[in-house]
Amino acid sequence: MPDSFWVETLGCPKNQVDSDKLTGTLLADGLTPADAPEDADLVVVNTCAFIEAARQESVDTVLALSEARRSGARLVVTGCMAERYGTELAEVLPEADAVAGFGVPVTLRTRADVPSLDLLNVPRPASAAPWAYVKVAEGCDRHCGFCAIPSFRGRQRSRSMDSVLAEVEALEVKEVVLVAQDLASYGRDVGAAGSIVPLVRAVAERVARVRLLYLYPSELDDELVDVICATGVPYFDLSLQHVAKGLLRRMRRWGDGRRFLGRIGAIRRRQPDAAFRSSFIVGYPGETEDDHDQLLRFIDEAQLDWAGFFAFSPEEGTYAADLDGQVPASLVAERLRELSEVQDRITAERRAALVGQKIDVLVDAPGIARSHREAPEIDGIVSVQADWDAGSFMEATVVAAAGPDLEAV
Repeated sequence: MPDSFWVETLGCPKNQVDSDKLTGTLLADGLTPADAPEDADLVVVNTCAFIEAARQESVDTVLALSEARRSGARLVVTGCMAERYGTELAEVLPEADAVAGFGVPVTLRTRADVPSLDLLNVPRPASAAPWAYVKVAEGCDRHCGFCAIPSFRGRQRSRSMDSVLAEVEALEVKEVVLVAQDLASYGRDVGAAGSIVPLVRAVAERVARVRLLYLYPSELDDELVDVICATGVPYFDLSLQHVAKGLLRRMRRWGDGRRFLGRIGAIRRRQPDAAFRSSFIVGYPGETEDDHDQLLRFIDEAQLDWAGFFAFSPEEGTYAADLDGQVPASLVAERLRELSEVQDRITAERRAALVGQKIDVLVDAPGIARSHREAPEIDGIVSVQADWDAGSFMEATVVAAAGPDLEAV
């Protein structure tokens, strides 16, 4: 049995939660964390399979860690790629001692015997930061045309509120970031419609800050907006994907730019300090120049604080994989550049507009803090004095802005 381990995590915050819980099982088995992957007896790579670029990064990481590991160390590949591709991945990655699905109990595994472990309700170690992601559900019941996640993560499976709250209390952090593939649908699979609202309220009674990531726009009703604003963290991460109505229908998604702008405007009238983030797919099959122009206009009108743009990736087994109207890669790249340039300017302007304002920040580490406008590991940061204690809340005045980042004293 190995004595030390290293877990390398790729992909989204939900994967980070899985890695934290896997780390908890390894610690419970008596292993100790290594200082670096080359020092570990056991190296685990938690992979991402969302799009082709993520899969390539996962493979490259596996190969690099295989090369770097010390003689006799075992290498295990788990996570989304392992779950989705299984045997095929094991065949093309002979460097791995095992390729196994979510939460393989790696201290017990052999290449032939790798039972999986349900990580959703497994305890996890204390957070090294004053914030933590908390996953409240696994899987997704939606059928978006571009997304393969339901095929390997399965249908939505919500945790009980008691288990979520117990994890929140055990983490002893100042900020909890609730995550799920379809966060606002939490509880519906067990007949508890609208249960995300009481969950947010209950978490807010236990920690100073609650932040929600991945909200499907049609689920953002007045009650949910009210409870988010009441937490003191009016941060709205809306999964919009596009704004052209016809293209959204082809994506099997709800909404259009007019509806989105109306909802954003209503929230800003209620809460002028609200921050908004979204992500958009560029080059989905059938995307026309008019569709692209609609998205450019929306980005300019919406004035989002943060936005990410991603090239469409045809995923095997999805509705969109074989659609006609494929957009040439060169045109996708050009559209990505245009959108990024517009959003980078907007983000920089919105950040510069904060200079001179007082903000409340949570200090994550010496010299690094965040206000309600910045999600951890995703958005910009607030640079602060190095002698402020990590985990403390401080009132600060913004004195400078540089692109996505602020400086405050």
